[in-house]
Amino acid sequence: MNYKYILFSILIFLLGQSVVWVQTNGPLIWPWAKTYRWALMLLGVPITWMFMEATRFAVEGFNGVFWPGRFVSFVSGITIFAIMTWVFRDEAINMKTLVSLALAFILILVQLFWK
Repeated sequence: MNYKYILFSILIFLLGQSVVWVQTNGPLIWPWAKTYRWALMLLGVPITWMFMEATRFAVEGFNGVFWPGRFVSFVSGITIFAIMTWVFRDEAINMKTLVSLALAFILILVQLFWK
């Protein structure tokens, strides 16, 4: 396992998921995002590149295995969604969401440390 590549993968997935959150939820929240939806659609190209690179780093970091990278992508997505929805929509992270997030992080720990 190459932890440096795994860390790069996580960081890029987090960035990509953040941009996706703005792209898909922004028009429902902010007038500027509703006005410039076409600009948000153009973000699809760099978002795709970010996810492709994050996937490449994940596969390299996990010694050529694809499944761990999929879990990293899932966990980063659910984490960013929970945080950004809380920050921008004031939707609190209740106990059910907190347990779900904890289980998501356990997925990553299993992939990292289960031999």
